[in-house]
Amino acid sequence: MAWTQAEVRELKEGRYMLIEEEPCRILSIQTSKPGKHGEAKARIDAVGLFDGSKRSVVYPVKHKVQVPMIGKRRGQVLSLTDTEVQLMDLENYETFSLPLDAELKGQLSPGGEVDYLDAMGKRRITKA
Repeated sequence: MAWTQAEVRELKEGRYMLIEEEPCRILSIQTSKPGKHGEAKARIDAVGLFDGSKRSVVYPVKHKVQVPMIGKRRGQVLSLTDTEVQLMDLENYETFSLPLDAELKGQLSPGGEVDYLDAMGKRRITKA
């Protein structure tokens, strides 16, 4: 598992954390003040990197959460079909196939370069 730990109070908007074993990008964090006998809590709204679903969690600010190690890499498009794209990593020359997102259909061409995310054994093209 490629993740580290961090306290909730150390998290910031735009960073990443694991919610339900899914890497998520933090959209917003609201903290409440501590009560008379309680401690401050934080409500975190995030969106999944690979499934796109919104998630919300509430934790005490001293709670430790898992932060995934996100690799931002470049790859070259080797081949392209209607449903998937075959990429080669430009650092270690590994080849792999990814499903083709609907919004990227007209933007990719064989021989072109793309940016992709690599986290927790999953990959996704971010920018053509």
